[in-house]
Amino acid sequence: MNPQRRAALVSVGAAVALIALKLGAGLASHSLGLISEALHSGTDLVAALLTFFAVGVAVRPADVSHQYGHGKAEHLSALAEAAILVVASFFIAWRAISHLVGGRATSVEATWYAFAVIGIVILVDVSRTVALRRASRRYRSAALASNALHFASDLGGSLAVLLGLVLVRAGYARADSAAALFVAVLVLLAAARLMKRNVDVLMDRAPADAEDAARAAIAGIDPPVELQRLRMRQAGPRQFMDVVITVPPGAAVGQGHAAADQVEEALNDALPDSDVVVHVEPQGDEAAIRERAHAAALGVPGVREVHNVSVLDVGGRTEVSLHLKLPGGLKLEEAHGVANEVESAIVAAVPEVDAVQTHIEPLAEVGEGRRMADDKAERDVVLRIVREVTGEEPRDLRFLRTDEGLLAYLTLGLDPSSPLAEAHARASEIEERVRRARPDIADVIVHTEP
Repeated sequence: MNPQRRAALVSVGAAVALIALKLGAGLASHSLGLISEALHSGTDLVAALLTFFAVGVAVRPADVSHQYGHGKAEHLSALAEAAILVVASFFIAWRAISHLVGGRATSVEATWYAFAVIGIVILVDVSRTVALRRASRRYRSAALASNALHFASDLGGSLAVLLGLVLVRAGYARADSAAALFVAVLVLLAAARLMKRNVDVLMDRAPADAEDAARAAIAGIDPPVELQRLRMRQAGPRQFMDVVITVPPGAAVGQGHAAADQVEEALNDALPDSDVVVHVEPQGDEAAIRERAHAAALGVPGVREVHNVSVLDVGGRTEVSLHLKLPGGLKLEEAHGVANEVESAIVAAVPEVDAVQTHIEPLAEVGEGRRMADDKAERDVVLRIVREVTGEEPRDLRFLRTDEGLLAYLTLGLDPSSPLAEAHARASEIEERVRRARPDIADVIVHTEP
């Protein structure tokens, strides 16, 4: 027999002994307070039996039908105990009020054995409350905790009955009924607390203390990880956690797995025997969001080109704007439908994005390019600038006359070991100098190759 069931079985024996003592003394002395306490202990007997059964079920391992284990059996048991307490408290209250308003006569005898029984009951209540509270903390058992609460409420009721008997002996005959009414209220309050606590667990209310401990454990991880989401619920003594953390977009799979292992270890240290599932996602930085949004937009049928993708933080919300190029022959209604598809695709592919704004542009029609009959003047200028910048002749140079103006297509051969930044800088310098020397050239397209 496991320790939890052993503690519950001792509670069953204690409840039986208390019922016999209270009921015998109550019937002999005609004390409603003692009889109500016997009834209260009767509910404790049922509660202890339910606890004995529940902890036996709760410790069973998970199986095919109960993949999260059987821990919630304890909370169902505690709810049943609370319902019994409510019924008992109303019955005791009804009897006590009947005596207090004079509807029923009372003939209480405050005998010595009644006081002796109350004294024994108080000792048993104290010992069982302390023992059960220790066991509930050690095994984190809701059923044992509710059992401890029952014995604690018994202790308060027993003290009230003791006071009632003392007042009866002093000549206040109705004091016993008043004590019984106090016991009823005490039982009802205990039942309400018990119901709330266990309904919260059955409804998967996030356990505040455990959640604070979990967040503190994750915050203490070194190197730090970014917590995106934490969801928790409880079943019996176990905490079940779904955790989402983020890592840099360029992190390797092994790095993400190592971060997840650190999170699991930290949470199990803070909340032993927890069931933790960690999901790793790339960090939602601006560059990563822009790339994922661009890819999602290009995946929508009908989209020919995507450019000017911007990511903005607007009051804590992440918004994306972009330009879409669609075939110029599309009707506005059809183009708007494609834009809506793009917006939906981005939100689905990039959950960090809260809103998407699209600007629709027609795809430029194929234009006509014509070679110049005489390009000597333009060619001389461009060749001179290329020699000055690179010290070499260009590999190719041609000019085309288009509807947008004169275009210069230039191919440069550069040192294969040149950094890309340096090659880009040279191309940009040539473009700028050509535009200054010949403003009539609408655009210069420089292609660099090793």
